[in-house]
Amino acid sequence: MARAARTVGVTALVLVLAGGGYLTADAYDVAPGFLTLAPEPDPAAPFPTAPAATDLTTDATVLTDLDPAAPVPSASVLAGQVAGLTTDPRLGPTVGVLVADALTGQVLAQNNPDQGRTPASTQKVVTAVAALSELDADTTFDTTVVQGGASDQIVLIGGGDMMLAAGAGDPQVVNGRAGLADLATATAQKLQLAGITSVTLAVDDTLFTGSLLAPGWDPADVGAGYAAPVAALGVDIAKMSDEEYAPRYPDPAMNAAEVFVQRLADQGISVQGSPARVSGDYTRGDTLATVSSAPLPDVVAYFLDHSDNTITEVVSRMVAVEQGFPASFEGATQAVLQTVRGLGVDITGAALADASGLAEGSRLSPAMLLSLLQLIVDPAHPELRAVGTGMPIGGLTGTLSDRFTSGAGTGVVRAKTGSLKGVTSLAGLVVDADGRMLLYVVMADQTGEGGQWGPRQAIDSFVTGLAGCGCQG
Repeated sequence: MARAARTVGVTALVLVLAGGGYLTADAYDVAPGFLTLAPEPDPAAPFPTAPAATDLTTDATVLTDLDPAAPVPSASVLAGQVAGLTTDPRLGPTVGVLVADALTGQVLAQNNPDQGRTPASTQKVVTAVAALSELDADTTFDTTVVQGGASDQIVLIGGGDMMLAAGAGDPQVVNGRAGLADLATATAQKLQLAGITSVTLAVDDTLFTGSLLAPGWDPADVGAGYAAPVAALGVDIAKMSDEEYAPRYPDPAMNAAEVFVQRLADQGISVQGSPARVSGDYTRGDTLATVSSAPLPDVVAYFLDHSDNTITEVVSRMVAVEQGFPASFEGATQAVLQTVRGLGVDITGAALADASGLAEGSRLSPAMLLSLLQLIVDPAHPELRAVGTGMPIGGLTGTLSDRFTSGAGTGVVRAKTGSLKGVTSLAGLVVDADGRMLLYVVMADQTGEGGQWGPRQAIDSFVTGLAGCGCQG
């Protein structure tokens, strides 16, 4: 791609900062590993914008336009930094690394770029890119109530929203944007106008098919709250309590139906008997009420920032539905891979055991992840900007809120983290001290039994070096 075109693409990105940091899990990224008494970092440097571009929201701020004449770091200097990283014993015997210039696409330093490795949650970038390229930006996941086959039957239909609020929805949040109390209120109004105060409730959750749990998921991970059974509807990602890593309901759709029964009762509508499942082959009557999730880009940003495995799986199934694949674990992984291949990404050797990176058995190369990062800053794909703006910010948000808390990377590093037992990875973007945007991928999947502290420190030190680089040889 021409240098000028890449310059326009990179400078068109705008970062909308979230309302606060999240301390969230990234598969095994639960404990921050250390506490810090460092001063609160300055606000994150936002993504750059093109001249005359307007803010997307009142919270958006912009950085001075990137200068295409900013010096490119010396390849020999970066090669030395990569050599230091790949020989660091904290990362194990073999590491995959790529560093590239975002404006030109030129690879500046590398180590084992084509070798497939366990990606952990950096794999979520695949699902994010696939979703935002395949589905429209105004896509929402709708939960609907329709009149059933009998006059006193109503049917609750799941449309892919597992972040329903048990009560009223909140337009300022993503998890809980649509509320079952609002759905019940609108439903009750229609029923009462027809003189109906007692109904039976059916549940149609057939949008998704197959197992609710991936075959490669460790039952202990599910029990610890790292993922929930994947369903076409659910309340608060099927959490049984308000804790971040709460146990999950084994049947999220039926739990949502039971909560809906309570909300209907609050509105004077009684439900006879227990909710019963039905398939989509019944005769549906008029739509009584609908509530909608946050728009897709917000949902994608949520699962990137929180590294939420369940919502990533939900979004991958919606890609499968759009493409005509089965909305199952297998169909969803095929759908996201085929989508990114259609964007020109070489998926040779890629294997996905799930869409989120929690399962054992996925293999991606640093080169494939770099290709995805290059798409994010490509002017031909403005729809993918939400991937860049949705990534956690070093020292401030998401799974990087407790990393890069001091030094050149604070508020500047943007990356998707990845952590599993023996696996630590990081893939993202950074603007260096000379104003040059760099793309980087680091994948270490043989780190041993020592946990995440050492490998993260090694990788974070390397990326901090990129952020502070004035590397002209």
